[in-house]
Amino acid sequence: MSATGPRISARALLSMTGDLGAESVAYSELAGRIRVLIADGRIPVGTRLPSERELAMHTGRSRTTIVAAYQELRVNGYLVSRQGSGSRATLPHLADVSKRPGPALNFAGAVPPPVEGLRQLITEVTSDLPDITAFPGFDLLGNDALRDAIADRYTHRGLPTSPEQVLVTTGGQHAIALTAHTLIHRSDIALVESPTYPHAYEAFQRAGARMVATPVTVDGWDVPHLVATIQQTRPAVAYLIPDFQNPTSASMNPGDRARVVHAARSAGTTLVIDEATVDLNIDRPWDDGPFARHAALSAGPNGSGVITIGSLSKSIWSGLRIGWIRADAAVIRRLVQARPAGDLGTPPIEQLVGEQVIRRMDELVAGRRRMLREHRTVLSASLRHHLPQWRTPWPDGGMSLWVQLNQPASSALASIVRARGMALVPGPKFSIDGSLERFLRLPMTSPADELDSGVRLLAHAWAQLGASGPVVANNRIPASGI
Repeated sequence: MSATGPRISARALLSMTGDLGAESVAYSELAGRIRVLIADGRIPVGTRLPSERELAMHTGRSRTTIVAAYQELRVNGYLVSRQGSGSRATLPHLADVSKRPGPALNFAGAVPPPVEGLRQLITEVTSDLPDITAFPGFDLLGNDALRDAIADRYTHRGLPTSPEQVLVTTGGQHAIALTAHTLIHRSDIALVESPTYPHAYEAFQRAGARMVATPVTVDGWDVPHLVATIQQTRPAVAYLIPDFQNPTSASMNPGDRARVVHAARSAGTTLVIDEATVDLNIDRPWDDGPFARHAALSAGPNGSGVITIGSLSKSIWSGLRIGWIRADAAVIRRLVQARPAGDLGTPPIEQLVGEQVIRRMDELVAGRRRMLREHRTVLSASLRHHLPQWRTPWPDGGMSLWVQLNQPASSALASIVRARGMALVPGPKFSIDGSLERFLRLPMTSPADELDSGVRLLAHAWAQLGASGPVVANNRIPASGI
């Protein structure tokens, strides 16, 4: 492509795109408006767009924002950039697809491989499979043997539980959605952490809740803020992940758990406690047992006020779609009544496997913890070597690092690396208000060699963004970490 041909100035382009919103969304707005202009023919194919530097100067935006917008257009086939001829408008069917990236590095989801021993266990269960047609076709509560196993595990961990307090679901997300659908009425308030697991707050929003947030960092919760927010807003539910929180991997200490239980009970708030990550302890020196233990010790006539959600997806395998809800028997009955609107039960074969997994849980999760310990070392060391300006935590459990960037450009970075074959979720996805641009969740679940190559890609993209600045904090790794 020659350097000659039509060109549009920054001033003319901006007169067509209009004003942009907040910095955190400006790059996507700009990319979307330019895309429409090209698709409509108002910017003809082959037109040379202003340089990133020129456009940044005229918009008053950071060059990082403009780089991300142009990269978004390249990814979607509306812009081609070549040395000496700048960036020119094109259409997806005209773009050179031969240079598009191959299979993505998955840094978006914390999806670990199956634990060691699971395949053998599945073989054992299915080789001696009972007549599953004897099980009910519609099973709203769950297999009795599986509910017994789950109840026994809670009891063993310090929370006496009967099978009548357990409902088996099709994974942890189903448990969250069913709870939201049952407990939330339109315009009820739901409290969540910030950051938090995105699909949880989406479930509460879909049920009609108004959201409020309380902060959590890699160092833990602002418990006075959490308690005050419960007292002031009196939410219908408060959704918390107290053990190896997703995405920060922080854990709430036992004394604070008791304070939160007391505040929620006083406000009439039901605590929805997500323990999907509870078994992912790498080297935390303590275990407080189930969070609901603090509520059971002082349960009144209205019950404990705590609903606990569990799952096998993080600790065992995401393909084993077994989750559960542990709650007061009266709450379980409400959930069973509400369930048919969404599904009619969990498949029986998965439940048979799930029962055996629960019975051998301690043995199976040992392998998962070994993997996380190794991968934590690899990912942390690679980040400290290639991106020392980022603040890299050293979590004692969980599946991810909640990394603090030295500039608020998480969304722009995610856009850049997408074009290079990496799936990455920016920080704002983990908030209800689009904040957290200075943070990034990096799962520890990919193969070790992919963790290092992924960090190298991130470092190269960060340099392309022109992101620089001082180191945000003491970034030394503990002596015991490597």
